[in-house]
Amino acid sequence: MATATCPSCESDVALDAVPRQNEIVECGDCRSELEILSLEPVVLAVAPEVEEDWGE
Repeated sequence: MATATCPSCESDVALDAVPRQNEIVECGDCRSELEILSLEPVVLAVAPEVEEDWGE
């Protein structure tokens, strides 16, 4: 199982056996939602907040 570092709290985040780019994962320590930006090496970033679309 692969791990990566949480950009918010710097703890290790466990990833699926086969992580996918743009997949959303959750940090087990701080509960931040994180997006996998790249796979080689695995880079995580805080996932953008989903905004409600008022016009549609």
